[in-house]
Amino acid sequence: MEIRKLDENVSVSSMPGIADIAAAAAAGYRSLVMNRPDREEPGQLPVLALRSAAASANLAFVSVPVSSVTAIHDTDVDHFVRAVAELPKPVLAFCRSGTRSATLWALDQMRRRPREEVASDLLAARAGSDALLKKLESWERRRQPPALAHQIVIIGGGAAGIAAAASLKRRGKKLDIAIVEPKRVHHYQPGWTLVGAGLYPRAGTERPLGPLLPHGAALVEGEAVRFDPEHSQLMLKDGRLVSYATLILAMGIELDWTAIPGLAETLGENGVTSNYTFETAPYTWELAERLKGGRAVFTQPPMPIKCAGAPQKTMYLACDHWRAKDRLNDIDVEFHTPGAAMFGVKDFIPELNRYVDHYGIEPHFGSRLIAVDGPTRQATFAITQTDGRTRQETRHFDMLHAVPPQRAPRALRESKLSDAEGWAEVDPETLQHVDFPNVFALGDCCSAPNAKTAAAVRSQAPVVAENLVQYLNGAPLTRAYDGYGSCPLTVARGKALLAEFGYKGKLLPSVPRLLNNPVRATRLGWLIKRYIIPNFYWAGMLKGREWLLKRTPLNSSSHD
Repeated sequence: MEIRKLDENVSVSSMPGIADIAAAAAAGYRSLVMNRPDREEPGQLPVLALRSAAASANLAFVSVPVSSVTAIHDTDVDHFVRAVAELPKPVLAFCRSGTRSATLWALDQMRRRPREEVASDLLAARAGSDALLKKLESWERRRQPPALAHQIVIIGGGAAGIAAAASLKRRGKKLDIAIVEPKRVHHYQPGWTLVGAGLYPRAGTERPLGPLLPHGAALVEGEAVRFDPEHSQLMLKDGRLVSYATLILAMGIELDWTAIPGLAETLGENGVTSNYTFETAPYTWELAERLKGGRAVFTQPPMPIKCAGAPQKTMYLACDHWRAKDRLNDIDVEFHTPGAAMFGVKDFIPELNRYVDHYGIEPHFGSRLIAVDGPTRQATFAITQTDGRTRQETRHFDMLHAVPPQRAPRALRESKLSDAEGWAEVDPETLQHVDFPNVFALGDCCSAPNAKTAAAVRSQAPVVAENLVQYLNGAPLTRAYDGYGSCPLTVARGKALLAEFGYKGKLLPSVPRLLNNPVRATRLGWLIKRYIIPNFYWAGMLKGREWLLKRTPLNSSSHD
């Protein structure tokens, strides 16, 4: 009897003998599930003998018989799943060869995961035959709901997805657009930094998704889990297939909270907070208000991350509050970043360093948060030294503002649409996919080497819209994205540095006449950040309005 492990809870095997049952118990299995009918063939051990042998070995025993692989129905899968859920684990399931047991497991897995992924697990466990894999394909086709088809499918109903849809509708009201999004609410994420400073109501950052969509755009509630770009098709988590003439990837970025052991478990308590979630941003302000002395630690993970300035914006606003309350001298403020400077664009570093000195902040460059112990208030960092070697250091904290590592969404990074790092691989000017011309991408999920900010999305959406329409018309692409991004760095209540830049750090101030020195923090910068940008977001960007945006024509010679 060969045992094949499918996952942590379930293994399968051929029909065991009495001695095999004792061996299974010795190997650590705690339950048996028989998927073969009693007396299926002459000489088969009767179920009573198997049950008795299982009891002697202190194993639970359940019979969930199916007569053949082709006779398996959803009710059989349900009975198998219920048995496994209720039995002590791990479970050893068996039939004549193990195929029926493996099939029951696989059909349950296919309710949540792509068939190819399940088939790969079967092959890795040596539990998949060609016949079984073909059966899984057949079951998948039979169980799929009717396919959806649209001219333009946008994956993601965040800022990038809505802005792209709105820009498209302004170019063609009759365009058939569907937005695929599992959530029913939309968040204005740039506002969370202000929420964490007590300067913006959290409720003002959340609105129902439906009314924000442009008129005529369909909402498909679901999550894309698999892409088939060769056939212009994708699969949703519930099994529905969606076909498209053109696809826009606006999937955002995935916050990997579990990458730092202990962080997810203590987030929102024990002095550990983050302005990167709707739920915990108010806790940041609660901690800042409450802290009267001790150590406040602010962290930034390795790039790329959404809004690279957000980790330090939070710190400056907290320091400004403590200074106003005459507490700053009693609080040791630390900023830990894997980078070598306070910002990635050199022109803005002197001004930021001025505020670092002003608040007495202690920067720790080459320092990356790797573990958090909330109950003891200990944070562990990996510190890269000047000789390239890494050492670990644990710091006590009274307040910890943590930002997790970030990566491309799983469905994207595991698809043929991604580059080696998992991002949607696009031309940085046209934002068209390099291998699949009917696919475009914008926002945090795309590979363009720009800052991942909402301001970047505002510039990218018209580029994607105009170029996609040109593609649909069979015409050459006409518009280029220059890498514009903006990071309004709120260095104090009432002052912000409007860091606006493009590819390779080129300064791209949008209102140069108003900002006499675009590399200094100003009162005007604060007013723009606090009052003008939110209105631009809701009434401009999400409505497809292109106020103050410069149209950059595509230079075909340089592009080629």
